[in-house]
Amino acid sequence: MATHGAMGSSGAPTATSATAQPSSVVNDADVMFAQMMIPHHEQAVEMADLAPARAADPEIKELAAKIKAAQAPEIQTMKGWLTAWGRPAPEAGMGHDMPGVMSEEVMAKLKAAKGAEFDKLFAQQMIAHHEGAIEMARTEQADGANPQAKELAKAIETTQRAEVEQLRKLLDRL
Repeated sequence: MATHGAMGSSGAPTATSATAQPSSVVNDADVMFAQMMIPHHEQAVEMADLAPARAADPEIKELAAKIKAAQAPEIQTMKGWLTAWGRPAPEAGMGHDMPGVMSEEVMAKLKAAKGAEFDKLFAQQMIAHHEGAIEMARTEQADGANPQAKELAKAIETTQRAEVEQLRKLLDRL
């Protein structure tokens, strides 16, 4: 049995209530954004973790490290929001029907690939993955209410759009 009453204004921590007041504004779009972007980012981090041992191209390795460095902290931020909002974290296995998420079969191919084959597949899949995240970020910016979530969505869109351009150029020369 859920205790929804515990998230009222009387249950808010008094030390942070003045600074946290704007972030208490949250709607279903904000919750969906966090619940969907967490597993989406987790898959990108999983993909990035494969690059050091499998990629041949130094730019792929560098970009993978950059993706992991950006997205791992964002996952923690969004998990913190869901906790603060009294909403559940995404369930394991959630998200395979989201825009840009790779199937288990394609992930297995990526895990099996090495060298130039890995580089091409990584670039192709990360472009599709990022385009899915950009679509989700745009939806949050249009429909969300939480200022921090909308700000993160804008940052995700900007960063991943630049990475898509970099990946496309990389793919052209691979």
